[in-house]
Parts: sequence; C-alpha cells; structure tokens
Amino acid sequence: MDRFHDRREAGILLARALSRYAGRGDVTVLGLPRGGVPVAYEVATALDAPLDVLVVRKIGVPGHEELAVGAIASGGIQVVDPRMAQQLGASARQLRDRLDAERAELERRERAFRGDRPYPELAGRTVILIDDGLATGSSMYAAVAAVGTRNPAHIVVGVPVGSPEVCRAFRTHVDDVVCLHSPDPMYAVGLWYEDFSQTPDGEVRSLLERAAERRAAAARREAQPIQPG
Repeated sequence: MDRFHDRREAGILLARALSRYAGRGDVTVLGLPRGGVPVAYEVATALDAPLDVLVVRKIGVPGHEELAVGAIASGGIQVVDPRMAQQLGASARQLRDRLDAERAELERRERAFRGDRPYPELAGRTVILIDDGLATGSSMYAAVAAVGTRNPAHIVVGVPVGSPEVCRAFRTHVDDVVCLHSPDPMYAVGLWYEDFSQTPDGEVRSLLERAAERRAAAARREAQPIQPG
C-alpha cells in the first residue's frame, strides 16, 4: 500500500469511508490526542459533526516504553495487563509509579486541551473514535471503555491504518470498525506516513477551536430568520 502523506490526508480519506455517518444530528467525533486529532478534525469537518478529544495515555514499562502494557483514559478508566508487565521484568512498584506519572500527564493534557469546557454529552449518540493508527490497540481499548461508561447509542472506531489482528478484535467490542489499510506485518504506525512528525499541544487546541467555531457559525446561520423574497 502507498503511505499517507500526513495525518490530514489520512483524515480526508478516512472521512470518505465514514460518509454514511455524514449529516446526522446524533454523531460526535472524538480524537485521541495528540496524533489522532488532526485525523479526527478532517473526519468531523467532512461529516458535519462536533469534534472533541478523549485523552488516553499508554502505559509502558522501564526499558520497554515502546511496548504498551495498558492505558488510562479520561473518566478514571484503566486497562492494564500486569502479567505482561511482569513478563517484561517490571515490578509492581515500577508499574504503579508509571501509572501515577501517566495519570499526572493525562490531567495536564485535559487542562491543556479542554480547559474549562465540560466533557461532551455522549448519551444516546453515535460516537466515532479516531486515532492515526492501531498497533497494539491498548489506547483505543481504554477509549472504548471510557466512552462505554457514557451510555452512547453506538461506538465506531475509525483509523487510517491498523494491525489486521487488532482491527478484527475490535469488531467484537464496538458497533463498527473502519480501518482503511491493514498491512501484515504492520510493525509501527509511523512507517505508513511520509510525515509522522509529533503533533504539538498548540495544534490540538487550534484544531478544536476551529471545529467549535465552525459549528457555532453553522448554528448562527440556521438560526437566522428567512427573509421574504
């Protein structure tokens, strides 16, 4: 498969595959920051849906930070495999310390991205969770668990690229999975992008603000009285 140029292109292409959710009043798009937000922005724009973030932090262990043994998400959600951590040589204390550090970072990002804005109302809605890719799936599993506590009508997972096994596994956990490409072997998400540079906090905030302004402008247009011809 050809690589995506960047997350913006990936989001545009993913939005086309999610077009059946366009123009509906019950859809909310949640991006997993930071890299999932530029993808989610394009999806939300194309679907004419509100955009927000769901903060998730992967849990690695010392010496194996690239291998996620779990994740935490907004709302106190924690998905951790202590047996895998033990197999990688992490003690219970090391795992606890890593969890504490990631919780602190999760809270910082919540403040940085959301500020004083309340968490979006998800009850009865179709929630589309977007990330820039699925490798182990630990972050997305935590995201699905977090959204599930908010009583949504449906949960959809959308990614530009993902491990075939992980994408298949999610089909038993959510209502719909849209994965544009499932290379086998996949190795790492970043290999499938020409530009996989880090997404700064400022870009995440900017995209969320632009999405909110777009929705507010649309609401103002709809509220304007029809002028007689």
